[in-house]
Order: sequence, then structure tokens, then C-alpha cells
Amino acid sequence: MSCQRQDTGEKRMTVAELIDVLGGKLVQGDPHWEVDGVSSWPFASPTDVAFAESTADVAQARGSNAGVVVVHTGNAELYSRANCVVEADHPRMWFALAAKLLNPLPPSSGVHPTAVIGRQVELGENVTIGACAVIGDHVHIGTGTRIEAGAVIGEGVRIGEFCHIYPRAVLYKGTTLGNWVVVHAGAVLGADGFGYVRDEASGAYTQFPQQGTLAIEDDVEIGANSTIDRGALRETRIRRGTKVDNLVHIGHNCDIGEDVILVALTGISGSCTVGKGAVIAGQVGIGDHAHIGPGVILGGQAGVLSGKTVTNEGLRPGTVLWGTPARPLPQVLREQVVLTRLARRSRKQKDGE
Repeated sequence: MSCQRQDTGEKRMTVAELIDVLGGKLVQGDPHWEVDGVSSWPFASPTDVAFAESTADVAQARGSNAGVVVVHTGNAELYSRANCVVEADHPRMWFALAAKLLNPLPPSSGVHPTAVIGRQVELGENVTIGACAVIGDHVHIGTGTRIEAGAVIGEGVRIGEFCHIYPRAVLYKGTTLGNWVVVHAGAVLGADGFGYVRDEASGAYTQFPQQGTLAIEDDVEIGANSTIDRGALRETRIRRGTKVDNLVHIGHNCDIGEDVILVALTGISGSCTVGKGAVIAGQVGIGDHAHIGPGVILGGQAGVLSGKTVTNEGLRPGTVLWGTPARPLPQVLREQVVLTRLARRSRKQKDGE
């Protein structure tokens, strides 16, 4: 389920209104009870929503002051003292979506007088452009989108509806964003890829043409100071729902599938593909022209060599791949045990000489 915030400025909602949008079942309390925020159950107030997933959490949450506690379906015997209790199949998701509904985008403030707006710029309704932002010629910005202070939007860039571009983000010419895209501060989208041709005689490098495009689909979030290069001669594409952490680099010509997670300090070289639902943990390095299959999980600091294909074929769902080259974690652990035994045996032999 997806739940997008509306640009209404309203924050207070009744339990019945939340259930109408998010589903679930009210099993205790007044459907007209109003809440205006979310919190963890130990610190929640009567106007907050809290959640408890495990049986242990639900038992502890019984003493919470939260106005609404969301619990897993079937925990009826463990209801809290909360004014209202909602059962949902996925309490954490219900809680996260409620947080969006209760924290709407601020109302549009229009175009700041210090912003620089180019020629033939198309602005949708309720667009906000912050102080000292620069909007190039022939840019299109959709309804409800916010461009914060100091952001730079290059010539011909197209930005969809209800996007949020944080301060000092830079979108180069040739970049297109779908709807509901979030780009955090300092991110750089559509810069030249790192591609050079070397003169064998002189050793000098000449840049290979970097004139492709970058397409970011709907509901993508890009973390602070992350960089995504445009294609060299074609496009780089980040598909719907993918979430990119801070300090991630994605090289030119990459195709990142739907609902992929890329954690901080990951580096993906040019012309790689990542399949739908893959999880790439922190500090993972992926060589050029590599292919990561759908649903693959690469553990922290894993490495994929150039041109290699990594899939879940023959593995149990949820198997973590680790090490360089990346391989199933149980295999890596067995290898480490063998190496430890060999090292110990070698040391004993050396000591016996």
C-alpha cells in the first residue's frame, strides 16, 4: 500500500479517518478520537499513535499513554490502556503510513523573490521555489512540488508532481523525475559518467561522450550527497519505489529495478543492472557491467566483480551474499572456519620445528 501526503496543512485526524485510508480494525475505543502525530510507545501522549509488533512489545505497551496503539491482528488478549487499539496485519507499515498522513507538506509559499527563473519555465499549481534557487530555461515543474533554497535545476529538466527537492541539490540537463520523488540536500543527479579513452602512445585520457539522460521514476527517494550519473549515449534509469541512502554512487547506463534498497557508501559502476526488490547493504562495491538479480541481498562490504552475474538461483529466499566475490554467507563462514583451522595447524607445525 502507498500513502502520499496531501498539501493541505491539516494534521489532526480521527481514528476512523485513519482506518478509512489505511485499513485495520478498531477493537477498543472511540472512532472519533483525534491524533496529531506518532511516537514510540514509552513516550507517546494521548494525541499520538504508537505501534507494537511482537507479543513482548504489546505486553509492554499495555502501560502506554498513547491515544492509539496499533497491534498485530490476533493480539486481542493483550490490549493496552490506550484510549484506542487498532488491529492491523502489518502494524509497522500502518504506523509509517499514519505518520505521513499526520505530517502533511506545508502549504505552498510560491516563488521566493531571490529565486532565478529562466525562460519558458512551466510551473504547476502550488509550486514552491525557495530562496536563491536557480531554475534553468524550459524547465517543467509539476503541481505541488517544492524546490528548496539554493537548489539548481538545469535547462530542460522535467520534475513531476509532489516532488521535494531539498536545499542545494543539483539536477543536470537531461534529468527527468516522476511524481512523489524526494531528493535530499547535496544530491547531484545527471552529472557526467566516469568514462575515458586512453591514448596508448601518450597515455593521455579523453572523455568518452557523456550525452545521455537520467530518468527517475515515481516514489523514488535519493539520500543526501548521493550522485547518479546520466547515461553515456543512452539513459540511466532508477525505477519506481527505489530508496537510495546517503553517499551512494550510481554510474552511467545503470538500470536499477523497482523497490531496490541501496544503503550508504555503496558504489555501482557503469552499465550495471539491479533487479526488482534487491537489497544492497552499506559499502558494497559493484564492478562495471555486473548484473544483480531480483531479490538478491548483498551484505555489508560485499563485492561483485566486473561482468559477473549474481542471482538467488538455488538459494533459499532471504539468503545473504557476502564477501568478495559475493557468495552465500553460510559458505563464507565455513570457509573462514577452514582457514582458521589451517592457520592454527600451520602455527602448531611451525612451533614444533
